[in-house]
Amino acid sequence: METIRDIMTDEIECCTLLDNIFEVAVKMKELNVGAIPIVEQEKLVGMITDRDIVIRGVAEKHPGSTKVEDIMSDKLITVSPDTSSNDAAKLMAENQIRRLPVVEDGKLVGIVSLGDFAIRELTDDQAKEALTQISEQNYNGVQH
Repeated sequence: METIRDIMTDEIECCTLLDNIFEVAVKMKELNVGAIPIVEQEKLVGMITDRDIVIRGVAEKHPGSTKVEDIMSDKLITVSPDTSSNDAAKLMAENQIRRLPVVEDGKLVGIVSLGDFAIRELTDDQAKEALTQISEQNYNGVQH
């Protein structure tokens, strides 16, 4: 059975609670990514997406110097590296999320995205199903 360890990205760029939303946005631009995990002493404490910066930051007139914890999502759904890829795909679909942090012993060890599923033949149908469900919810105006 394929596990998340087999498909996750384990080279993760993070920010900390000391960073502000401008610094996170710059890192997103440099890395060409849409989400940055927020860690404190290697422990995952939150996640910021480009959508968070727009909706919770810019649209609410927060300056770039705003602390990350003011706009980050801190109620995260995570999986362990030993979670099956099938279970992870279902979790992503059920919760309408595109990225899933991978945590082991309280530490962030990886991240899995729908794109990671899409490049794997064995889980291609799972990724399509999750993406379809997430996209349908996004087009219907549901926020996550």
